[in-house]
Amino acid sequence: MLCRNEAKSLHDLTDEELLDRYGSGDPQAFDVLFSRYRRPLYSFILRFVSRRDMAEELLQEVFFKVVRSGNEFEGRAKFSTWIYRITRNLCVDHLRRMTHRKTTSLDQSSRDNDERTLGQKVQDPNAGVERQVMQGRLRTKIEEAVDRLPNEQKEVFLLREASGLPFKEIAAILGCPENTVKSRMRYALERLRADLAEFRDMTKPRSAEA
Repeated sequence: MLCRNEAKSLHDLTDEELLDRYGSGDPQAFDVLFSRYRRPLYSFILRFVSRRDMAEELLQEVFFKVVRSGNEFEGRAKFSTWIYRITRNLCVDHLRRMTHRKTTSLDQSSRDNDERTLGQKVQDPNAGVERQVMQGRLRTKIEEAVDRLPNEQKEVFLLREASGLPFKEIAAILGCPENTVKSRMRYALERLRADLAEFRDMTKPRSAEA
């Protein structure tokens, strides 16, 4: 059993070192990895699939896959790139399975109110009632507009905006050139600006330039 100082030192290790420690039989190393990636991965999945119950299920599947496939990680890419690639692929597979099912409308979908949404980024807590109503409409419109993006643009937008990943890493996750990723981001922003034209003064999408 690790002593307290050794257990604390796990938090100073890189992701790759933690995975190696876990592979060598240290379960606490996996706990640290889980704590690092649980929230950002859950946030990404939730925005991709728009259902809290499914996001929880896919998140568990991501970490089950990490456990089963950890010995396949060879360090050619960063651990973060590897685990986001797993997450993205599971989300895409899920959407493909859902293509033959009836899509649940956004106003019926379950969302985690404790998670920061894109709309909350522009929310003003001191706004008057009329403006708060407008901001509520904006949050809904953003979610609907993102949900309507083509999957290739949606995944880039979410990896960039929801997960804060640099374009270079997104390119590695998706297995395509960085310029392609930037192009998809620009197209996504153009579509979102068009869909959110009535809220133009309240929205400031991030530039597609790295």
